[in-house]
Amino acid sequence: MAVAELTTGAVPEVKGRSLWADARHRFVRNKAAVTSLVIFVIIVFACFAVPFLGLRSPSYIPPDWQGWSPPSLETGFLLGADGNGRDLFVRLLHGGRVSLLVGFTATFVSLVIGVVWGATAGFIGGRADGFMMRIVDILYSIPFIFFVIMLTVVFGRQITLIYIAIGAVS
Repeated sequence: MAVAELTTGAVPEVKGRSLWADARHRFVRNKAAVTSLVIFVIIVFACFAVPFLGLRSPSYIPPDWQGWSPPSLETGFLLGADGNGRDLFVRLLHGGRVSLLVGFTATFVSLVIGVVWGATAGFIGGRADGFMMRIVDILYSIPFIFFVIMLTVVFGRQITLIYIAIGAVS
């Protein structure tokens, strides 16, 4: 009779967590990771909101410019100005936008190429898989910067090709 009582629902049901819920829980508990995410989101927002913030153009030079300027709230140069009078803060944000675009696009290109290449190699299998993986091994053996330099020399200096070159190497 005791076994029948246990199987009729006397034991409460235990629900498990999905992998995403477990990862989210561990991430939220990690204070350094959450702080880094907040700082990263602020930087991304600042870099992409530059045109909408009404800041100077990165190439704007004041007409009465005398030379280098230290950081100052009075002059409006938060990080100072270079010898030509250009605002370093605005130039930093514009450069950050280009760097973020290169990073995100190269990561996306790398993801697409890697998934297609790996899926093709896995689907075909056999000798073709071995041959395709040896090509990947050869690409991994070439230093990253040399390969990107070779691709930009062969195909020219276009930002789109830089995205593809970095993504292909990654």
